[in-house]
Amino acid sequence: MATRQRATKSATAEKAALKFSAINAILLAAGLASITVGYMLLARGSTVAAPLLLVLGYAVLVPLGIIL
Repeated sequence: MATRQRATKSATAEKAALKFSAINAILLAAGLASITVGYMLLARGSTVAAPLLLVLGYAVLVPLGIIL
């Protein structure tokens, strides 16, 4: 019975594993670039573009890169 439970656990673990594709990598890279540029603009004193880029990176692109 223990081997049956192990087989079931490994099958469910295989389904639950994250599978990253090229789209995930592109979205994560775009999120990282957006965050980097946002902090660079923030250091220069930007009050409009920097927060928009930071929110875009942290709240949109990185989560999409993880979820999709």
